[in-house]
Amino acid sequence: MRRRNGWRIGLIIAVLLISGVFLFGSPFNLGLDLKGGVHVVLEADESAAEVTNESMVGVVSIIERRINALGVSEPLIQRQGARRVIVELPGIHDQQQAIETVGATALLEFKDPNGSTAVDGSYLKNVQLGVDRYGQPAIDLEFDGEGARLFAQLTTRFQGQATTIVLDGEVLQTVMIREPILEGKAQITGGMTMEEARHMVILLQEGSLPVPMKIMEIRNVGPTLGQDSIDRSFRAGIIGAVLVLIYIALYYRLPGLVADLALLIYIVIVLGILSAIDAVLTLPGIAGIILSIGMAVDANVLIFERVKEELAEGKRLRSAIEAGFSRAFTTILDSNITTLITAAVLFIVGTGGVRGFAVTLGVGILISMFTALFVTRLLLDLMVDRRPDTMAKHFGMGGFRRS
Repeated sequence: MRRRNGWRIGLIIAVLLISGVFLFGSPFNLGLDLKGGVHVVLEADESAAEVTNESMVGVVSIIERRINALGVSEPLIQRQGARRVIVELPGIHDQQQAIETVGATALLEFKDPNGSTAVDGSYLKNVQLGVDRYGQPAIDLEFDGEGARLFAQLTTRFQGQATTIVLDGEVLQTVMIREPILEGKAQITGGMTMEEARHMVILLQEGSLPVPMKIMEIRNVGPTLGQDSIDRSFRAGIIGAVLVLIYIALYYRLPGLVADLALLIYIVIVLGILSAIDAVLTLPGIAGIILSIGMAVDANVLIFERVKEELAEGKRLRSAIEAGFSRAFTTILDSNITTLITAAVLFIVGTGGVRGFAVTLGVGILISMFTALFVTRLLLDLMVDRRPDTMAKHFGMGGFRRS
């Protein structure tokens, strides 16, 4: 028994240490409702191009890639009706940056001296941030096979004349074609900061929007409300957890204290895992954590009640604990699997805060099973080894023999 308990104690300590490192070493990412950010509503411009379901799916996909390239945590990108897209960017408060990222069509064109487009961004094979010969920020372009052929035609035919580089109708640069460029490579230079060049690279890498989008609404969501929500949610969670711990301790006494310790271990592990996977904390996510704490308590209650029933039938304490865990396992597993299925569905079909709720709830359920069936069992075994009569008495059935 001691050897078996030894490796279980070691495992729990290791899990706690790893969870603690992640929990205290890396802060949580906060969602728009807690951190603040920019809320943008885009609408397809039907006057510029035909709007189809396929083109709108392409718009959402490209915007997602652009935002992911910026490193925005847990953005919300969803369609509204047939022609609108809602975008929420946590942590970004510059409206102009948001407009340039999600609303720009990103249509790059190389125009000949007559103003006709000779080659455009659809032929780009690679776009990278670089520097010019003076060490200033630049954008290095490489075309695919067809694009290289068209670019070679442009630079050969109009050698000694000027070509204009245009992005979304705005002239970026006018350059003199000194010699034919046959390898399909070009560079955009001049007057860009490193951040502007990086932003343009993101736009060009992810491609142009299939349909031009108009900004219908843009507003900042202030972090002050978010901080107030964090404080209130934190207080509510602490108060609720303390009341639950007190109730369990008063009702089950020594076994209740064992359950309280297991619950504290559960909270540390859950928060550590959420921090390790870079989960984004939102108000619904906090609700998911609190709900999963309740389910963890419920699992312990089921186990303890089963143990009391076994003791009432005259079994010895250790046998009653083993039977109680065995009988409670099926009930705990059934209830948790149905909730996990619900969390999975919410994660798949939901967006934003709903997905955050699903993640925290799912992680919480899995860890609650681990702590209820593994940690609580270990702590009860340790207490039975040390104080079997006291444990039996506090389960409400005193006077049983040592197993």
